[in-house]
Amino acid sequence: YAPQYVAIEEGYFAEEGIDLTLVTGFGADKVMTALLSGEAEIGFMGSEASIYTYSGGAGDAPVNFAQLTQRAGNFLVAREEMPDFTWADLIGKDVLGGRKGGMPQMVFEYILRQNDIDPSEVQIDQSIDFGSTAAAFTGDKSADFTVEFEPSATALEKEGAGYVVASLGVDSGYVPYTSYSAKTSYMEKNPEIIQKFTNALQKGMEYVQSHTPEEIAEVIAPQFAETDLDIVTTIVKRYYEQDTWKSDLIFEKESFELLEDILEDAGELNEHVSYEDLVTTEYAAKAAEK
Repeated sequence: YAPQYVAIEEGYFAEEGIDLTLVTGFGADKVMTALLSGEAEIGFMGSEASIYTYSGGAGDAPVNFAQLTQRAGNFLVAREEMPDFTWADLIGKDVLGGRKGGMPQMVFEYILRQNDIDPSEVQIDQSIDFGSTAAAFTGDKSADFTVEFEPSATALEKEGAGYVVASLGVDSGYVPYTSYSAKTSYMEKNPEIIQKFTNALQKGMEYVQSHTPEEIAEVIAPQFAETDLDIVTTIVKRYYEQDTWKSDLIFEKESFELLEDILEDAGELNEHVSYEDLVTTEYAAKAAEK
């Protein structure tokens, strides 16, 4: 999510008159709860949460107005180095996975199916809380693999406790992994705030497109004070090299429909919902023109 952190550190939100407070929600389900309750004005999460909410009949459904990442941001970590790893190596193995119905888990299952593997052929533990899988992997030696976001994937490597053997972002292809959303009522009452927020993010996107991983890492390092700069740089390089970030924030219809296909494949969606009901490109298009 480097473009967001760049926008904070470079003062792009402040330039737009946005007084931003960033709070970690620990999973799309919890972020959506904060958004629906009014605890947060804007939610940043996997856009599958907006589809679930809309399909469930919730009034004042959140609408996605800016897509940030176009690839999954997690990695498969093994106990040992596996230079010749293939996804078939997971058959019959124990893997620490993600929450049922969440993007990390669904993208993982999507990759398995793309490689002609039924997810039932892999022993996937979905009982561990978001953010706790790395500790579980080092503490309990029963799992053969774990699916990790950064900085956990690199931290496991630094500890010698695990080795990154595959990128879910690379192997799943371009997927609309994360986006920003707000309730319809909030957007109708505060279009200027949404536009200014999107403008700031666009500047962050343009920064990461025009600077080196080393420069990006140095700018965002204050957001990760507990992590050494060399580790932050390693992580940024990984995401940079796999084309994680879009050049703009426009959430395309084709991407939305791919997301719905993934939800259907995972058995989490019975029928497609309308792109027009859950996505607006108005603000991202204006920001890209500036």
